[in-house]
Amino acid sequence: MSSMTHVISGNAEIGLRHGGLVHDFLEDSGKSSPHSPAVEDAFGSWTYEELLAHSRAFSAWLDEIGVARGERIVVQLPNLRQTVAAFFGACRRGVVFVPLNPGMKPFHLGSVIADAAPRLVIAEDEPAAARLHDLTDLPVFALDTLWPDIERLRAGQAGAEPADVSPEDLAVLIYTSGSTAAPKAVACPHQQVAFAASSINAVLGYRHDDVVFCRMSVSWDFGLYKVLIATLTGARLVLAGGEPDIALLKSMREAGATMMPIVPSLAGMLTTLARRDPEGAPTVRMFTNSAAALPQVTIDRLREAFPGAQVVRMYGQTECKRISIMPPHLEHERPDSVGLPLPGTTVEILDEDGRVLPPGEPGEITVTGPHVMDGYWRAPELTARAYRRDERTGAMRLHTGDYGHLDEDGFLYFTGRRDDMFKRKGTRMSTVEIEAAALDTPGVTAAVALPPTDTRDLALVVASDLSPHEVLRSLAERLEAAKVPATCHIVNDFPLTLNGKSERRQLARLIDGGDR
Repeated sequence: MSSMTHVISGNAEIGLRHGGLVHDFLEDSGKSSPHSPAVEDAFGSWTYEELLAHSRAFSAWLDEIGVARGERIVVQLPNLRQTVAAFFGACRRGVVFVPLNPGMKPFHLGSVIADAAPRLVIAEDEPAAARLHDLTDLPVFALDTLWPDIERLRAGQAGAEPADVSPEDLAVLIYTSGSTAAPKAVACPHQQVAFAASSINAVLGYRHDDVVFCRMSVSWDFGLYKVLIATLTGARLVLAGGEPDIALLKSMREAGATMMPIVPSLAGMLTTLARRDPEGAPTVRMFTNSAAALPQVTIDRLREAFPGAQVVRMYGQTECKRISIMPPHLEHERPDSVGLPLPGTTVEILDEDGRVLPPGEPGEITVTGPHVMDGYWRAPELTARAYRRDERTGAMRLHTGDYGHLDEDGFLYFTGRRDDMFKRKGTRMSTVEIEAAALDTPGVTAAVALPPTDTRDLALVVASDLSPHEVLRSLAERLEAAKVPATCHIVNDFPLTLNGKSERRQLARLIDGGDR
């Protein structure tokens, strides 16, 4: 039976009706909406009753092979129904789910597996399992040969009773990119994950009749939380990503997509495809953005291409999942803001000495609340730098390393990440504002600003059919002189990270190597 936990902060009250256990999201929807469509991939679909049964069977399989509460399993799978069942099944068993992007290469895979120290690894098929066998002596299972055991256990209705799991237990380790090559995983307990998903949905308002079209890998927290929120609300989740880009709008129409998580690169692609598509845009009711700030020009293009759709600005870090959301009904207000702090949480701006700054004063963005995760896996020094106790309250506070300010009404304004901030010609600036000015230029579809180094000045890289001189002239009309890059480089294809972010380091190597 579900319990209700209330978290009160200021005037906000968030009810966690799931008692802080992630797998109870599926338990509740499986019982209340057993025959409703739950999850769909390129190969078929399951109802909530079927998804729950498969998750229970996976939990029973972990028990059968001796994987114990608190141990880890590494899962390198694409967006499949089985991936979702494995996630909830692991949580149900008290086993820590460690999802890795299928595109992760051996160079990083080996160090991540060593860092996670799992009991086993699951790959998509036998060839993928064979490649992983070259990296580790651990048991490696291929999904296509493992799954008949899951179906056997499901037929026997195994796993009906969950293990004894505490809200404080880890649910998932999410590996994130960092400034070094060393693996870095955020340790995410059940209660923090459950609170974050509940609080996010308190603002966004997913509905039972929504169709959540997710092209993001569930190895990334943005994709994984779409699984959580869809399950929390009994919505239908469509796991996409296998279709060619040119067929994306067709896939969205056929699925009846109403909720669409995006990153800036995907947003740009959608607007381009919509302009060329004679059948018109799908009836999406809400876009939610993550990974990087969505420039206003891109937001305007989305609204034009998808009439009636809301474009919700959000800001966050894996270390606490979500920091702020612009309430959908306020989407046209304060266009420079990334919204209000997540309900039940607190955002404060601190100066270099740790003092809380008043509204309007820029400083480091810090966060406290029930969504602040447990730190970094097996990295106490790194954890101690980012997670520190508030001396006034004793609450754990996340120091984001990002900069911004709050206004008088509590709305947050993001200036830039620590690595985005720099000084040039005596003026402090951020790559974010330079990129926004570039994207405001008609004909520019992607932009990355590269801060000055010892060997070169401020540079801009864009995807555009304009000349470098035309782009720089446009920036000179929009920015102070000190903020106009010294050089502009035109590229045909932007390199992207596995999560769809612009690959800055690769672009910097390209420019610093003298290529145009």
